[in-house]
Amino acid sequence: MILYFSGCGNSKFVAEELARLTNDSLVQINPLESKPSVALEPNEALGVVCPVYAWAVPRVVSDYISRLTINIKPSYCYLACTCGDNVGRTPERFAKVLKARGVSLDAAFSFVMPETYINLAGFNLDTPESERRKINAVRERLPLVAERIKQCEKVVDVVRGKMPRFNTYVTNALFYSLLITDKKFTVNDRCISCGLCAKVCPLGNITMTGDYSDPQGSVAQGLRPLWHGNCTNCMACYHHCPNNAIHFGKATQGKGQYIFPE
Repeated sequence: MILYFSGCGNSKFVAEELARLTNDSLVQINPLESKPSVALEPNEALGVVCPVYAWAVPRVVSDYISRLTINIKPSYCYLACTCGDNVGRTPERFAKVLKARGVSLDAAFSFVMPETYINLAGFNLDTPESERRKINAVRERLPLVAERIKQCEKVVDVVRGKMPRFNTYVTNALFYSLLITDKKFTVNDRCISCGLCAKVCPLGNITMTGDYSDPQGSVAQGLRPLWHGNCTNCMACYHHCPNNAIHFGKATQGKGQYIFPE
């Protein structure tokens, strides 16, 4: 069984391909489930596929695993994480979450995918050429990783980057305390009230409302998205907006959008 979480499609693609290549079942992580559970067959492996947020597994995924009831111990457990460049000590940190549920992390793999987090100055999307190069490299790597998973190899095959321990245990904490917020999201008059942002939000954090005022104080016409404070900054709302009407303060202005090409 493969559990996956994805905001803009990178991790969904990896999860679907690994499921296909290993002939495994696929379950989307729902962070809103208060008491999630999975039923494994005897000798069945468990995979977790998700993006890396600030050099660690997203807290919504860790929290989900911490609540997860597993009927039996998996025969093999692995993490496959997508990232824009590197993952630090994500596997080691996630292993502690699994250990608390009585599960050992046997392997970890990382896949460098196109960037999606552009909420800070200097953080930009990949060029179209870079996007294609990264995706093609992952397509080539996936069958190799799938074979290692089928062989139940115990390995950590990830891109660590510089200062991996500092980034995972210090920068990550600062990132969540200072930067993870939905208060900076705004919507402009290009919004067509389609509601797609609310539909794709994995945390159900967006509702469409007619009682909305923009930061300048003028009242918007029609339904507009309203964020409710439970945000992981996956940026699904921003990247999926068909008119690029959603922005995160000034940081995302003029930076374009990305979702995994179907």
